[in-house]
Amino acid sequence: MRLAMFQPDIPQNLGAAIRLCACLGIGLDVIRPAAFPLDDRDLRRTAMDYADAADITLHAGWQAFQATRADSRLILMTTRAASDLHDFTFQPDDVLLMGRESAGVPDTVHDSANARIRIPMATGARSLNVVTAAAMALGEAIRQIR
Repeated sequence: MRLAMFQPDIPQNLGAAIRLCACLGIGLDVIRPAAFPLDDRDLRRTAMDYADAADITLHAGWQAFQATRADSRLILMTTRAASDLHDFTFQPDDVLLMGRESAGVPDTVHDSANARIRIPMATGARSLNVVTAAAMALGEAIRQIR
């Protein structure tokens, strides 16, 4: 299983995603461009001391990411999904895709997903922090497949 961050906007969220993936033993794909510098030095600063413990792959863009996926399913976390997280059956080689904090993903990326799931929220709530949502989804996925 892997977590993919699509064009992240907020360095602190990427740092939290790196920490999450390092702690859970999950690989992380970062799909550029990011809204902040993303070279090795900046990535290390964002990730604090978790960068060495994380399996991080940087991709030049969406097409470069797509070329590496092989047969894995792409599971998009989106508030536009009809299926709830807890009703979804995860597989060990799934890639969980999180959109940009400011804009989600474009329709072309949305349409590329094999499945779209959401976290049910209280009426009137817009969205959770992207890494909070990723942690909830990865927790459910790990519960199911391990």
